[in-house]
Amino acid sequence: MTKSGTALARTGVRVVASISEVPAEAWDALQAHEPDVASPFVRHAFLEALERSGSAGPRAGWRPRHLLLFRGGTLVAAAPAWLKDGSEGDFSRDWEWAGAASRAGLPYYPKLSLTVPATPATGRRLLVAEGERRAELVPRLVEAALALVEAEGAGGLHVLFTPGPEALELEAAGLARRVDFQYHWRNAGYADLEAFLARFPSKRRNAIRRELRAPAEQGITIRTVRGEELARDPEGWARACFELHRASTDQMAWGMRWVNRAFYERVLARMADAVEVVEARREGRLVGMAFNLASPRVLYGRYWGQVEAHPFLHFNVALYHSIAECIARGVERFEGGAGGEHKASRGFEPAETWSCHRLADPGLDAAVRRHVEAERAARSTGIAAWRAEHPRLGG
Repeated sequence: MTKSGTALARTGVRVVASISEVPAEAWDALQAHEPDVASPFVRHAFLEALERSGSAGPRAGWRPRHLLLFRGGTLVAAAPAWLKDGSEGDFSRDWEWAGAASRAGLPYYPKLSLTVPATPATGRRLLVAEGERRAELVPRLVEAALALVEAEGAGGLHVLFTPGPEALELEAAGLARRVDFQYHWRNAGYADLEAFLARFPSKRRNAIRRELRAPAEQGITIRTVRGEELARDPEGWARACFELHRASTDQMAWGMRWVNRAFYERVLARMADAVEVVEARREGRLVGMAFNLASPRVLYGRYWGQVEAHPFLHFNVALYHSIAECIARGVERFEGGAGGEHKASRGFEPAETWSCHRLADPGLDAAVRRHVEAERAARSTGIAAWRAEHPRLGG
């Protein structure tokens, strides 16, 4: 337990400085009953891989402060939480707030973030066991998080990439609700890829078909590798995924490798059932890959890499191949991750993402609340306008 844990005694919540202090079975029981809402990113194995590999540890700017709520000796609720001395890697987009605090002479960092490091994917941030009342336990976790903010001298509480209904719960508990958006692909019950392409105007449909033909014309084969096949050689797949991802990020001025090879090894060894690797091979050589995670009804795109540049290879490996797989397997949604306006012309649609915030300084908190309210109205109007202008793709 951290030294700040004693300050939380009144909340009945423990704080631990490593997910390894929590039995995997107890933690995973909190999310196993809703795998799509929770996402694979809050599984014990994923969080442990981040921590044990050093991808999310103090040296990387992530100090674990996980919140645990017990009834008797049973873990009934929890939240993955981290103290952050900056905003790199959490995709919170709060630099303007931090700058305003600095100009006003107010502390902003460290901040307490309830999130998954370097993972801008929506999922539960307040995990509650099946059969327990969220209406009772969510406010207790929020109370504990705010007590931890005070105990650690943090500048505020930030709950990032929380599902819409959970964001409303957090708003009811006193946090300010903020909206942003990503591009997600949604399955409209397509019979096959041709049915999906039929949604596009003729000119755009023909352009996509040209892109789809490119791998075969280049002598490249693409397939998805899953579960048992990955688990047979986790070290080999980890090495390949890391090296391809590194090859791509090293070519980008802004490229960031949030995770290391040890992270890939631990995830592939401990939760290969939730991993999908899209591989591209030319003459038997691995030339491109996409490292994705999956729940039963949702596919999450994470990392892309290539060691040979071929026209449209990225679109085929990172987007089209998985769209076809989602259609064939009846997957409902494909979240492609942060950024990428190019996705909109390839069938991905703007989808709201949510975060909730409470700043420790009352004046700064009031200013942030005014800002996110105005921002929410503007962004919601913008998304609605996009959907009205793109009826074939916007639903």
